[in-house]
Amino acid sequence: MKTSLITAAILSVSFAGHALAEGTLDAVKARGVVQCGVTTGLAGFSNPDEKGNWEGLDVDVCRAVAAAVLGDAKKVKYIPLTAKERFTALQSGEIDILSRNTTWTQTRDTQLGLNFAGVNYYDGQGFMASKKLGVSSAKELDGAAFCIQAGTTTELNLASYFRQHGMSFSPVVFDTSDQTAKGFDAGRCDVLTSDQSQLYALR
Repeated sequence: MKTSLITAAILSVSFAGHALAEGTLDAVKARGVVQCGVTTGLAGFSNPDEKGNWEGLDVDVCRAVAAAVLGDAKKVKYIPLTAKERFTALQSGEIDILSRNTTWTQTRDTQLGLNFAGVNYYDGQGFMASKKLGVSSAKELDGAAFCIQAGTTTELNLASYFRQHGMSFSPVVFDTSDQTAKGFDAGRCDVLTSDQSQLYALR
C-alpha cells in the first residue's frame, strides 16, 4: 500500500523514564540485572534484530543504565510492553526503568507516582494516509476512520484536534503498535495516527 505522511499540529514529547529510586537501585544491584521496559517493537528505538538482539535508542538507554549501575552494559533484561501495560509494569516493580516512547504529560507526572527523568527525543503526532485518499492536510480527514493504539495520548490528541476543528472521525482501536499497523495495511481504517517517528519507521 502506498502511503503518504501528513503532519498535524499536535505535539508530544517522548521520554525515557528512569525510576531508579533508592529501593529500586538496591534491588537492581542485588539482582545483578536491570529489568528494562521497552516497546513491543519500533525500528530505531527498541526492536529485536533477526538474531533476537535488541537494538535502538531506547535500548541504548537501558544499556547505559546497566553500565553505570552494574558496570556491564549487557546486564539488561528487555521486557516488551504495550502502551496499556507500561505504567502498571513500572508501578508494580515488574520493570526497574521504562525506556520507550511515552509522552510526558503533567497528569502522568503528578498522578502516577513515577519519576520522569528527562526527555531523550522530541516528537509530534502525525497522520499516515493511503495516497488513494488524495489528501494533503489533516483538515481534509473529516469523517475518516483512524487506526489508533489504545492507552496512548494519541487517542486524546486526535479527539481534541477533531473537536477543535469541528470534524468527526471513527476510531479503530488496537492493543499494540504492530496490530495497529496491520489494521491499516488491511484497510480497516483510512488513516493511521501515531508519533511521527513511529509512522516513518512503519512506512
